[in-house]
Amino acid sequence: MVVGTFLLALLLYIDRICISVAKDPISEALNLSDKQMGWILASFSLGYAFFQTPSGILADRFGPRRVLTMIVTLWSVFTALTGAAFNFVSLLIVRFLFGAGEAGAFPGMSRAIFSWIPLKERGLVTGINFSGSRLGAAFALPAVAWMVNDFGWRVTFFILGAVGVLWALAWYFLFRDTPEEHNGISKEEKEFIIASRQNKKATKTKEKIHFGTLLKSKNMWLAMAQYFASNFTFFFALTWLFPHIKSEYGLETVEAGFYSAIPLTFGAIGNWVSGWLIDRIFKNGNWNKSRIWPASIGFALAAIGLLGSIYMDSAVGAIVFLSIAIFGADMTLPPSWAFCVDIGQKHSGTVSGTMNMAGNIGAFITALLFPYLLAWTGSTTLFFIVGATLNIMAIFIWYNMKPSKHFSLY
Repeated sequence: MVVGTFLLALLLYIDRICISVAKDPISEALNLSDKQMGWILASFSLGYAFFQTPSGILADRFGPRRVLTMIVTLWSVFTALTGAAFNFVSLLIVRFLFGAGEAGAFPGMSRAIFSWIPLKERGLVTGINFSGSRLGAAFALPAVAWMVNDFGWRVTFFILGAVGVLWALAWYFLFRDTPEEHNGISKEEKEFIIASRQNKKATKTKEKIHFGTLLKSKNMWLAMAQYFASNFTFFFALTWLFPHIKSEYGLETVEAGFYSAIPLTFGAIGNWVSGWLIDRIFKNGNWNKSRIWPASIGFALAAIGLLGSIYMDSAVGAIVFLSIAIFGADMTLPPSWAFCVDIGQKHSGTVSGTMNMAGNIGAFITALLFPYLLAWTGSTTLFFIVGATLNIMAIFIWYNMKPSKHFSLY
């Protein structure tokens, strides 16, 4: 299960970041300005945000096996259709629908984690999954740059769409929604999972979630607010980091791809470190601190990295500080998603989807704010100051969150 979700996260971000790498040839072929490209990048985030909660509800009700198979097939079709875009409007629509397709990936993973993973191992598994997304993005930057140069941007999107369909087929035939339904694991492992997960009967739920209760939950609103800040920082790395580094320091395409991959690699390491730290603190009997401390450290590092990058006058210096920023931003992911499973339980797909919806509103704003602030001020400084301010605010938000309380209780 962990290998499957890791590969899913890998694919998710390869498909997502390739448009950033292909920005220049797409802009040239379709005659697009930077502001139009900003809207295209933002349209993905909007589709991704709007369909988070509905996708989470589907995963809770029908199980991650069927739901993830369906959504990966859907987004792979729209990945391929990106290569068939012929003007600004067609690309805007396709990327919005691509985002809607990708929306169910992490809520579906969260629901699978609730059924399959013991509570004391939840942090590390979440960290492994999110490291897959960062490694996928890091791998995609130089690899997709090479593919775009050699095969063209249209063929590149067609190839990536086909890979997604292959993953969906493998997931459907190999995965089951609960260990109880799977014949490929030993009796001992099955008994261990059931005995040590958060809920002994982690079945699909037909119980409808009461959105009034969810929207009254302080835990839910705090989770959404801090994840907005986290995504604001990280989505810069997925959208504007590559073109920013390339133009700011006069780099060639493949060279810029390698530079831009470094912060994303550090993001993967941040996920591993945070996941390990969560489980280490949890085993010492500190459930709340096991989520709050890693997230707070991460947001502090993200703020330091963004502010430090302002003062760098070389590509190497900028990448060092942006690597610190992305390492920190990614440290916030395992505690955030573990927190959603903690407070959501059988509704963890819905809860995590709602949090991710708010986060991707932050991503939507990032994709638009960067080119508009750059055009307004002629500098990237204000953008990085806004990001650092949001990260500092998120630290205070975390100290009011209570992972051990169900969303209906707090």
